[in-house]
Amino acid sequence: MSGDPREGGCFCGRIRYRVEGEPLGSAICHCESCRRTSGAQSVAWLTFPLRRFSFVSGEPADYRSSDEVSRTFCQSCGTSLTYKHDAEPDSIDVTTASLDLPDEFPPTRHIWLEDKVAWEGVNEGLPRFERGG
Repeated sequence: MSGDPREGGCFCGRIRYRVEGEPLGSAICHCESCRRTSGAQSVAWLTFPLRRFSFVSGEPADYRSSDEVSRTFCQSCGTSLTYKHDAEPDSIDVTTASLDLPDEFPPTRHIWLEDKVAWEGVNEGLPRFERGG
């Protein structure tokens, strides 16, 4: 990927966002809170500097999934969009699949495998972390 801006958004199109530059990291998260807030067995995330992320249309809903974590989603269609941890105020995680071109950002590791559902397979070629990583 080049440093060109990339866009993404929710399923219904009400919320659109833009990210610029290279992601700081990427992962597939298997934690229980990601599973339960997305309704999926795991969620692929990209981390960007907060200053390189912006919502360009629509206003997402915000949900505190724990004391230190805030997640945004579309109130109309329910698409999970972002994750912010209070301990890392200068970065934001974006759901990889909500990007218009998610294939440009393959995951580089699996995290929170201790919470993985038993029937989900994982890419054995990626580093694996039982907790965060």
